[in-house]
Amino acid sequence: MLTRINGLHHVTALASGAQENNDFFTKLLGLRRVKKTVNFDAPEVYHLYYGDELGTPGTVMTYFPFPNARRGRPGAGEVAVTAFAIPKGSRDWWADRLDSHGVTGIRKQEYLGEARLRFDGPDGDGFALVETGDDRPPWTGGDVDADHAIRGFHSTQMRLNDKGATAELLRFMGYMQQDSAGDITRFALENGNGAHVIDIETLPHAPMATQGAGSVHHVAFSVDNAEAQAEVRKALLDTGYQVTPVIDRDYFHAIYFRTPGGVLFEVATNDPGFDRDEDRAHLGEALKLPAQHAHLRDVLEREYLEPIRD
Repeated sequence: MLTRINGLHHVTALASGAQENNDFFTKLLGLRRVKKTVNFDAPEVYHLYYGDELGTPGTVMTYFPFPNARRGRPGAGEVAVTAFAIPKGSRDWWADRLDSHGVTGIRKQEYLGEARLRFDGPDGDGFALVETGDDRPPWTGGDVDADHAIRGFHSTQMRLNDKGATAELLRFMGYMQQDSAGDITRFALENGNGAHVIDIETLPHAPMATQGAGSVHHVAFSVDNAEAQAEVRKALLDTGYQVTPVIDRDYFHAIYFRTPGGVLFEVATNDPGFDRDEDRAHLGEALKLPAQHAHLRDVLEREYLEPIRD
């Protein structure tokens, strides 16, 4: 069993427009945009990162906004719900705030003993806010005060046809079954980073999901550094998983592998962090390009990347 995984690092999804995506996370949910860069494999598309003040692992939601992208079709083999932690007693405040901004799919739930608020993102994304006693410091640079502000991720919920092999993988990664109710089985790390819960919803007859705007592309797990990542990579390879070589993503180093249920997993290092090329007071303000795409700046800004109004 692995012992080097801390919990979630980030969750990356697809969107249909950069401005709407930016406004939803910064102006409505009150997160900080900590990096404005581009997709390493498709530099004509932004890669936007939202999180706490510094983009601490376990707080960061990231997006590839493909202009006018078709919505994904929900189904099995995907992350269906990304949940954020909020303070106890703040669910009603959030319900009113989301409703006043025209958010759809708002519904209050009691879920595995937790007060939870489900809602849709701009592209039909599945989100939830979960009341917890989470003491991680929030970002309060927007108009959401500390009594209500998001603390970071609470969990992700995968929707699978069969949980067996993926549950075995999670146990190998250090997760233990914590609870279950109906179609939901919850796994958690004993000493995680606050974003250390994974739920599996088992729906044997659900069709496979089709990715598009509103779909989660991958979910990333945190390790402290390159040494821990190398240990995890070797263990996964020894177990039979096909794992990529280490890829430098400028702000972390990443490896990827496909889970038995079809969800793409990443293992990302906590270092060097989002302040490696920007002052902490100005994270996410300037367009930062990876070195291999720096020569494209003029054409990208002129022809492909829509200006984002903050």
